[in-house]
Amino acid sequence: MSYEGWILITGALVGITCGIVGAYLILRRMAMMADAISHTVLLGIVLAFLITQSMEGIHMLIGAALAGLLTTFLVQWFHSKGVQHDASIGVVFTSLFAIGVILISTSVGNVHLDVQHTLMGEIAFIPFNTTNVFGLEIPVATLMLVIVLIIVLAFILILYKEWKLLAFDSALALSLGLPVMFLHYLFMGLVSITTVASFDAVGAIMVVAMLITPAAAAYLWTERLSIMIVLSAFFGAVSAISGYYVAYWIDSSISGSMAMMTGAVFIISFVFSPSHGLVSKWIRPDKKNGKKAHA
Repeated sequence: MSYEGWILITGALVGITCGIVGAYLILRRMAMMADAISHTVLLGIVLAFLITQSMEGIHMLIGAALAGLLTTFLVQWFHSKGVQHDASIGVVFTSLFAIGVILISTSVGNVHLDVQHTLMGEIAFIPFNTTNVFGLEIPVATLMLVIVLIIVLAFILILYKEWKLLAFDSALALSLGLPVMFLHYLFMGLVSITTVASFDAVGAIMVVAMLITPAAAAYLWTERLSIMIVLSAFFGAVSAISGYYVAYWIDSSISGSMAMMTGAVFIISFVFSPSHGLVSKWIRPDKKNGKKAHA
């Protein structure tokens, strides 16, 4: 596989994985939680490194997942005590992220873990850090994304009906006896491992764009959850691949260009979506703007 090929595959995997998870985040109106978790997992990564003194291995995913769950728990706890939900997110997000940054600056030292790399990512370096799998040299970040994508798909398939009901009517899910809080924290764990798996490729800031924007664009095109998930994954992959060529064309940041292309996909959807786009509303001004997505 060529150098360019690995970058394209890795970027597409980020887009697909984030797109699938992002569809549920959009439906549950949890976009800002994605922003919070994408930053606070930094604390989990740093603590996992300080404990193991290694940047490789499953402990990085475990540390990130635990940090994501801690973020979710603290946000829920503050909100239950009367703090507004958005304020709870802001307090937890900034505090835990700041602790992670301080630990990087004071305790980590000269290793491949720094604030710039964590925030912005550097997908151009992905092909240089490889591991041997069945005789094939595969970038470590790419392999991690493949594993995470398999995990995400497995949970989506197994718990599709439960998470669908939780996304559309959590009160009904609770009345039916579903373990709502367990499903909620399990999903937040998936968001966490998806985020940390994407760090090397696009960084903490850019992963927010991959988690939210393709899913928001997909939401404009369909009222079916299953189709929305597929479209969101497709838009994420298209944004990543097109972003690479845009970066090559204008000689700019690859991850930044990928994030920019998610915005371009959303603008196209916002304008040309057949049911909810600006053009559709202009042609059929009497059409109601409301919409209810369903399975």
